[in-house]
Order: sequence, then C-alpha cells, then structure tokens
Amino acid sequence: MPTERTLAIIKPDAVGKNLIGAVLAHLEADGFVIREMRMQTLTGERARDFYAIHAERPFFESLVDFMTSGPCVPMVLEREDAVAGLRRSIGATDPSEADEGTVRRLYAESVERNAIHASDSPENATVEIGFFFGE
Repeated sequence: MPTERTLAIIKPDAVGKNLIGAVLAHLEADGFVIREMRMQTLTGERARDFYAIHAERPFFESLVDFMTSGPCVPMVLEREDAVAGLRRSIGATDPSEADEGTVRRLYAESVERNAIHASDSPENATVEIGFFFGE
C-alpha cells in the first residue's frame, strides 16, 4: 500500500489542556510521521472557510466560536493508509462512543470539544492540507 498524507488538527480544547505532546506521542506510536506542523489561532473568517461544508448546520456558529477560542495545531501526517488509519486512531466524534485507547476517548470532553480533527477522505485531505500549508 502506498504512503498517504492526511491532515490532523489538535483543537483548542486539547491545546488549552497542554495535551499537544500526548496527542503527538499517540499518533507517532500509531506509525504516523509528522511532515509539517504549526501552531496558530484561526480567525473567524478562516474558521468559516475551513468548515464551510457545515455552514447550514445548526452547530456551525458554535464550531467557529470554538475553533477561534484559542490556538490549534494543524499538521500533515504520513504513513500507509493515513486517512483511514488516522480516523481509527482518533475514534468516534462522540468521545463516549470512541473505542478505548483512541485520542478522543482519552482526551476529548464532548462531541463539540473533541480534541482533534482528521480529514475524512484522501480528496479532502489534499484540500485541507492545501488550506493550511499551501500547495
């Protein structure tokens, strides 16, 4: 299977609880190689652009508020089967439904404050990586 890249974002809740190192260690132990990474605080405009797919959903404004509430850490991860592998590694969006040992089961507070974002397809990974890191 060829090497693949995907995007992850350690969200403001996990950053605010000083969990960056723990999340990175978890991902590296799961075979991911960090290719690019930075810390930044999203503006409202950037958060709205990134989450535009959810613009019509009732939770959109609270998602934007949350993602602009503090710094986040977007990163490019690489390994075989990176997109699907990362989704398995982080667990279900609702941490109470996430498998034991996943990032969200370990570190997330709720469906909204769920510690980490992960691309949901190889196509979206390419778009999302471009959003944060350019072409």
